[in-house]
Amino acid sequence: MMNNYHKAGRYAAAALLLGHVAAAVPVLEGPPPRAITDPKSLTSVALPGAVAVPIADLFSTRESWDAAWNADGTGLIADLNLTGRHNLWKVPVHGGFPQQLTQSDDRQFGITASPDGAWVVYQSDPAGTEIFDLFAVPAQGGAAVNLTHSAEVSERAPRFSPDSKMIAFAQRRKTEPSFNIAILDLGSRQVRVLTDERNPMLGWAVVGFTGDGRQLIVNRANIEQTVSAVWRIDLASGAATQLTPLENKQQYNSASDVSADGRWIALTTETPAGDRQAALLDTSTGKIRLLQPDHWEQKTTRFSADGRHLLLVSNVDGRDIVMNYDLSTGKTEVLPLPPGVNSDYSTHFPSFSPDGAAIVFPHESGNTPFDYWRYDVAAKTAAPITRLALASIDPSRIPSTQTVHYRSIDGTVVSALVWMPFNLARDGSAPAVVLPHGGPTGQTTDRFDRTAIALASRGYVVIAPNPRGSTGYGRAFEAANRRDLGGGDLQDEIFGAKFLTATGYVDPSRIGITGGSYGGYMTLMAVAKTPDQWAAGVEEFGIVNWFSMYERGTADLRQYLIGLLGDPVKDKAVYEAASPLTYLQNTKAPVLVLQGENDPRVPRGEAAQVVEKLQATGHVVDAHYYPAEGHGFSKRENEIDALERTVAWFDRYLKQPAGKALQE
Repeated sequence: MMNNYHKAGRYAAAALLLGHVAAAVPVLEGPPPRAITDPKSLTSVALPGAVAVPIADLFSTRESWDAAWNADGTGLIADLNLTGRHNLWKVPVHGGFPQQLTQSDDRQFGITASPDGAWVVYQSDPAGTEIFDLFAVPAQGGAAVNLTHSAEVSERAPRFSPDSKMIAFAQRRKTEPSFNIAILDLGSRQVRVLTDERNPMLGWAVVGFTGDGRQLIVNRANIEQTVSAVWRIDLASGAATQLTPLENKQQYNSASDVSADGRWIALTTETPAGDRQAALLDTSTGKIRLLQPDHWEQKTTRFSADGRHLLLVSNVDGRDIVMNYDLSTGKTEVLPLPPGVNSDYSTHFPSFSPDGAAIVFPHESGNTPFDYWRYDVAAKTAAPITRLALASIDPSRIPSTQTVHYRSIDGTVVSALVWMPFNLARDGSAPAVVLPHGGPTGQTTDRFDRTAIALASRGYVVIAPNPRGSTGYGRAFEAANRRDLGGGDLQDEIFGAKFLTATGYVDPSRIGITGGSYGGYMTLMAVAKTPDQWAAGVEEFGIVNWFSMYERGTADLRQYLIGLLGDPVKDKAVYEAASPLTYLQNTKAPVLVLQGENDPRVPRGEAAQVVEKLQATGHVVDAHYYPAEGHGFSKRENEIDALERTVAWFDRYLKQPAGKALQE
């Protein structure tokens, strides 16, 4: 739940249950127009000797969530999980094995390196609780020091000042919904809080210091990330000035970086049509200009150190096009990077090296595992810096993703990624699995998806739809499932399964569904509300009861739920209609439940409700709980175990002759 980032007609409940919708409901196309894919155009490629990818190898192929340049530009500080834990490693950008900088059983990320080269600061939370402390470790190695040590306050996303004497970060008290901006003086260890947010729907985030270190550029946004404004805070006086407009409380302007001279702020802005676009804010005039207008969702990342160039990313149906914008000429150059995802979630990368000679970016795709890459600006060539995959993970022997477009129940166009196994016969006998994503305000992009690869390499056709409510397709599409969770978006998932059946490869009686967080919720909603569509389900840390989610949730999560569903008292009927618990007794498919013991977003009690309800009504259900894990699994042994259980569940209930496993 709670990722980032559109208006459509609502479905009548009766029409949904009948499997059709009234003609008066408008069709939501979403920008830009996309050609509908002929299901018969999908083919299974012949590959002699194709084998199942070992699940342990998939997770021994490492990854990184976050990184930062070191002071001299010779390398990165990255949170690699080479040991099975996300700890900090020094990664040389011109080749060489990474060197471990920190060691902990708890995850570490949110990295910032001091400009003087002395320190690296990061955030870490014990056992996935999401109550983060800030830690500092000497850049050359040594003991890590807890800078904040606050069990009742969460601190995250630190940023160093230009003189290396201060750290700006966002902090939230455990009992409060909003993040505020704070400054830590490294010499005295004193913390000064600069904002005092009283609106529970709004929160603050640090963008960075101006070059003189006297001011901070920050974002103030609602918890759903649909409304945002950029502010400047004077550190001496504490005075905050709003730099971008917020008319009718509807506008969205979010900063990603500030130029060294403080004149330019890199923005993602939303047009009146509801399209997110890369832009520049001129702080001397207050004017905003679009950089490369398009219908696809865009974002800015970082300026070059000299302030002459800015990197921007266009999300074209889940794949990244990276561009280099020249501020002096206004021209944009598309960089020849490999197809797939070439940016991170936090807008830190792609990023220029301190000397501007190179651009470092993360790269992965549906059959290519994560690595950091280096693009040489002069030579216009790109090559990997890291080699994080096992030798057994060969992209040429893993099914690649295909982007497809289909119409849902009311004609709404849905984009999806498909992994088609090798060597299938088009005889309607293959099993299939639908992968709903988390959020709901999120998007399945062309990343290295271990679940999809494990299943596709074992003969399952896999589809990952981006249903209404997803980001990446404009504001109207993103907002289309508000107060209709498990309604139109569930139909979009179902029509993804129907698309697979129409390819001629898939047996409609052997289709499963699995996902985590909102994907887990969608799994439960699918097997409970539309029981005849599914032969098996595996849900990971998914919501079963929106009322209990609200009651047990953290303060910020409660505000997010209000934005999605309304007030739990005034809008009781909406909560009931959207809760899988309302329909769970109708479930026919066997269900596996996987859950972290310490999950602060979807508490363990949600999983317990699923198990208790299904056991009480005699349905097939199993559950496994992972200690010292929060919302999602980050420890390698637990990641492996969860996917092994998922594959074994589907093997048992989807690869059997139709109906046999259900009768056991």
